[in-house]
Amino acid sequence: MKEEVLKVLEEVRPALQADGGDVELVDVTEDGTVQVRLKGACGSCPMSTMTLKMGIERAMKEKIPGVKEVVQV
Repeated sequence: MKEEVLKVLEEVRPALQADGGDVELVDVTEDGTVQVRLKGACGSCPMSTMTLKMGIERAMKEKIPGVKEVVQV
């Protein structure tokens, strides 16, 4: 599942980089939790929770059935 997660992150990364941010995969747990670290402008942006849940998590759940949630660490 980690390879699938990395593929989805590559798809959403250009939008984050356009705003001066980025995302880094930290871990994928056996229960389907994806742990990411938002970097650059995304790390301190007040909208980062929205980006995480409505952008990254939604894309992951649509494309990878085993993903339960995406959390920022």
